[in-house]
Amino acid sequence: MNLKWIKSKFFVLLTLIIFFAIISINIPYKQALVFHAPESNDILCYVPIDTGEAFKIKYKHSIHLSDVIESYKVTESHKIRQYELEYEDFAIGMPSEVADGENFEMKDGKYYITNMNREFSHFDMRLGQVRANHTLIFEDITYPLSKAIEPGTRVRIKIEEISLLKQLEGVNILDDK
Repeated sequence: MNLKWIKSKFFVLLTLIIFFAIISINIPYKQALVFHAPESNDILCYVPIDTGEAFKIKYKHSIHLSDVIESYKVTESHKIRQYELEYEDFAIGMPSEVADGENFEMKDGKYYITNMNREFSHFDMRLGQVRANHTLIFEDITYPLSKAIEPGTRVRIKIEEISLLKQLEGVNILDDK
């Protein structure tokens, strides 16, 4: 066999391997709850999550300084469905009525709106700088978002398929525990 022929075959094979490696790290394959910087679309942090799984966002209300917990579930259409809201003070900034089909109840000194069916392709929030302490609750993990996101930052939260390259861009909350 000719050495030149072997080198050319090796070069072609190496080029194909590199080409397929570059393509494969850019193919979205893992569903995640992603926290983006909306201005740049950079991933700040994420957590792998499956359809049907639930998560919560807990924060301290800025006026009455009591906890608010918003509960969400991932839908089959990759949307976020809010299904419950829990709060302690019936005051400014908190709902006083429910939509059709929703239930309002009080138990153990807390107010609950249940049976909510509010779907979002995404939602934005600003991480509190002083007291809010926005925290993600997923399975048995409680993660203060200020560990990965600068307080005061506006974030866009959505469900999306992410590639290996995008995973390297942000902080996997599960890895940080």
